[in-house]
Amino acid sequence: MSGHASVEPGLSRGLYTTIPPDEPVETSRLRRCKQRLVARGSALIMPVVKKAAAPYLGGETAEAALCAARRLGGEGFAVTLGYWDTGYDTAEAVAEVQADAIRRLAAQSLDGTLSLKPPALYFAPELAARLAAAAAEAGLRLHCDSHGVEAADPSNAMLEAMIARLGAARLGTTLPGRWRRSLKDADWAVAQGLNVRVVKGQWPDPADPGRDMAEGFLAVIERLAGRARHVAVATHDAKLAMAAIERLQAAGTACELELLFGMPAKALLRWAAAKGVGRRVYVPFGAGFVPNAVRVLRRNPRLVLAVAQDRLAAAAEFLASPFRS
Repeated sequence: MSGHASVEPGLSRGLYTTIPPDEPVETSRLRRCKQRLVARGSALIMPVVKKAAAPYLGGETAEAALCAARRLGGEGFAVTLGYWDTGYDTAEAVAEVQADAIRRLAAQSLDGTLSLKPPALYFAPELAARLAAAAAEAGLRLHCDSHGVEAADPSNAMLEAMIARLGAARLGTTLPGRWRRSLKDADWAVAQGLNVRVVKGQWPDPADPGRDMAEGFLAVIERLAGRARHVAVATHDAKLAMAAIERLQAAGTACELELLFGMPAKALLRWAAAKGVGRRVYVPFGAGFVPNAVRVLRRNPRLVLAVAQDRLAAAAEFLASPFRS
């Protein structure tokens, strides 16, 4: 296979990472050494990450996630379930888990949606159409998470294949503020009649790596205000969320606040309730959540301290509670 890049599934949540062709022997040795060190390091921190990630994870199965969702529903929250595969599952296997989640979620008395990861389905239009048909039969809404910039176009194509089966009003897309192309994608989403979730974004834009995420976030909000069907403001940055929601409300655009399960945001949630804004919680489930958290923590060591501080603050609040038995 000289002259061609080999492709290795996984490692990027169902996308692909390419290994350069004809890699020099020394470089190859260094890579293998680094991989061994990383593997050992991951094995060492995995128990810690599993414990730290537990409050943010709905469980490894859809039924476990629904337990958390039912509790949230009882507290007045809408929910989104998102399946996190390992990156090594087949597209058919991922689709079957998601089809099962559709059936289970539809059986609940919840304001619930299911979030899909297009790369995990290999962007297959036939699988996407099958899930869309199942959601239509169940009366459920579907949403697509965002991934790397290279996944945006095939994700949009997959959404187009789903519109015919489910209808744009029950479909949503995610736009990262840190991507330059998100403004154009916002126009596309409005033209299609899709719901939109706006996020800061996990993956940078190679065309504009220094783009300010908060400024980009508000630029996308401005593009959608007064035009989009419905916008989910998905950030734990309170100042940014408030500015975005106020802009959308001023334009008469239906909107809601969407937060990640387990993350502290009491003041922001109280503010949203006072403003009459819907509150939705994204509940991740599946075996892929913790390995992904390990990769994120490896790239961002400061997050380890942030997670520890968050857990300590929660413990202190519990100990100080007058209702503790």
